[in-house]
Amino acid sequence: MCRVSRPVSRVTKRAEPLRISTVMTQDRAMTDAAAVPELPPGFRFGVATSAWQIEGGVAERGPSIWDTFAAAPDRIRGGATGDPACDSYHRWGEDVGLLGRLGVHSYRFSISWPRVQPGGRGPASAAGLDHYERQVDALLAAGIDPMVTLYHWDLPQELEDDGGWLNRDTIDRFAEYASIVADRLGDRVRQWVPVDEPNVASMFGYGLGTHAPGRTLHFNALYTAHHLLLAHGRAAVAVRASSTGEVGCANNHAPMWPVSDDAADVGATKLFDALWNGFFLEPMLLGRYPTDLLPLMEDVVQEGDLATIRQPLDFYGVSYYMPMRIGATPEDADVPFELCETVGYPTTDLGWPIVPDALREWLITMRARYRAALPPILITENGAAFHGTRGADGVVADADRIAFLDAHLRAVATAARRGVDVRGYYAWSLLDTLEWTEGWTQRFGLVEVDEATGERTPKASFDWYASVIAGQMRSLG
Repeated sequence: MCRVSRPVSRVTKRAEPLRISTVMTQDRAMTDAAAVPELPPGFRFGVATSAWQIEGGVAERGPSIWDTFAAAPDRIRGGATGDPACDSYHRWGEDVGLLGRLGVHSYRFSISWPRVQPGGRGPASAAGLDHYERQVDALLAAGIDPMVTLYHWDLPQELEDDGGWLNRDTIDRFAEYASIVADRLGDRVRQWVPVDEPNVASMFGYGLGTHAPGRTLHFNALYTAHHLLLAHGRAAVAVRASSTGEVGCANNHAPMWPVSDDAADVGATKLFDALWNGFFLEPMLLGRYPTDLLPLMEDVVQEGDLATIRQPLDFYGVSYYMPMRIGATPEDADVPFELCETVGYPTTDLGWPIVPDALREWLITMRARYRAALPPILITENGAAFHGTRGADGVVADADRIAFLDAHLRAVATAARRGVDVRGYYAWSLLDTLEWTEGWTQRFGLVEVDEATGERTPKASFDWYASVIAGQMRSLG
């Protein structure tokens, strides 16, 4: 049992933060911007966002499960909704300009399924496709490669009304949507991610109910996880039929640490590792589910499903935020494990522990577990919530974010030196976004966004990241 625990989730854990600047000062982070250890030749830097968090433009698309979820009382802090978010649907040109100033090689953004197919089925919206085509063309004109995520959790509400990801028919609808997008953009998109973080989407959205659509199915949420994995496989096939771009994934992973050496805590940790990590890695890379979880999947897996999921991947995307510390629960508990507080580390404004070396640990662990089955790795998300302070000169100082990014890039560089084939890093996020259930209370962006006016102000971390990218380019000739 986790005796000194505080239950955590990706969106609700809170603690008084011990600032990372107590470990690394702003001066060091700023002066060492170009001194981040050299990464492999061809290493690519990017930033990431998601449609519901930044686009707004709700009147110009169909409703999603996040619109419905946000409209319910007490779901989103401060009563925030997706309208107008960062208003990037109308201000996308300004955002492309910011990307150009950063000097990133790639921009990972998601396409809103309800903007392309308002009800999740039927003919595509010409206006929706035209919008994304203009954005992709502008990125390419600025020398920035698009990485398109087809699904970042904003399922059309009409499909949820028909069962959502519990309904296998949603997989067919997703494959049709993927074909529509790939037919229009496939000749220009360099990289594709079919489904973002299926473990988060299924466990938080359908298992715990803390994310949209807010269902509390507990272990039965594994059915939705299986369907999301099938959607990934079907979309990969659809994209490859129309595009020469690379196809990968973006899965949320974390090393698992038992709260003690007690056999019960160690066993609970192994089980949760299988659920959070192995359940998504093994079918994608090996065409099977972890042995301990097979009894839970007998009623949902059909013949040919695992072959569909195991599509060849050009890259494996790792989205990393923190390690997870696991303890066993009493025998009469609903689930046999619980997430416990990771003590002894500085924390973000969300109370998440800051452990850069755990990223190095996870990358090396992945290589050891999957070896030849593991494609080249991209860090598809990594970032932290810090508010920063605006000075008299108008500059938003966010030394903690600089230190966080610096330390995690160093962890990636260490893993690369130890033989991990890691080829890119995407900071989360370009903008201060509508941070899901936290609304506007948490700030992950390199660029400050005024939620009332939409005004964008690059922070000190923006300039630091730009200097890191420029420095790496110079060092690599």
